[in-house]
Amino acid sequence: MNINLVVLFIIGANVLVSLKGFNDFGFFERYKFNVGGIRRGEQLRMVTSGFLHVDFMHLFFNMFTLYFFAPVVVTYTGSLKFLVIYFASLLIGNLFSLYFHKDEYHYSAVGASGAVSGVLFSAILFQPQMKLALLILPIPIPAYIFGILYLLYSIYGMRSRVGNIGHDAHFGGAVGGYLVTLLFAPALFEQNTLMVGLLAIPIIILFVLQRIGKL
Repeated sequence: MNINLVVLFIIGANVLVSLKGFNDFGFFERYKFNVGGIRRGEQLRMVTSGFLHVDFMHLFFNMFTLYFFAPVVVTYTGSLKFLVIYFASLLIGNLFSLYFHKDEYHYSAVGASGAVSGVLFSAILFQPQMKLALLILPIPIPAYIFGILYLLYSIYGMRSRVGNIGHDAHFGGAVGGYLVTLLFAPALFEQNTLMVGLLAIPIIILFVLQRIGKL
């Protein structure tokens, strides 16, 4: 697999910043996502938190996923648009977290999961028939079905607060990757109309649930 230099740079930045955070508690606290800090004007946390991770497994899982799906996106978009998708997904994921936890001043989070979710969904839009497998169901399924299940599980996680996982950031990042990719490649509406519509269903469900106060 040929991996683009821009992708290597993103992975390297995640590794270096995360290693710094592992060994410097003050650094970690200063740059993690924290609702209270952001509402005090520390907006830089919206970006820096996406390069920090809790531990080596958290870092490895995100970078492993990015390593496999980023080249798919770069192949279709080029390096510059890939970076836009990556950072837009990171920011939109954190905006979702900020919105859903706006009154929880002590809420904190770290990780590239929002950005990686956006890259994953961008890759799904470009190659909806590639096969992916869930850990709980190790049977390869079409990528667009995986994407729908991923979003539905994220909604479930947001409603039930399952585990110590930022489901809202995952969902927001996926939405970011979905929207920005369609902005860059509107031909996908015609090429994969059904798949684009099916992926939109969980997004619509989320907004309906939020609208009626079920989130």
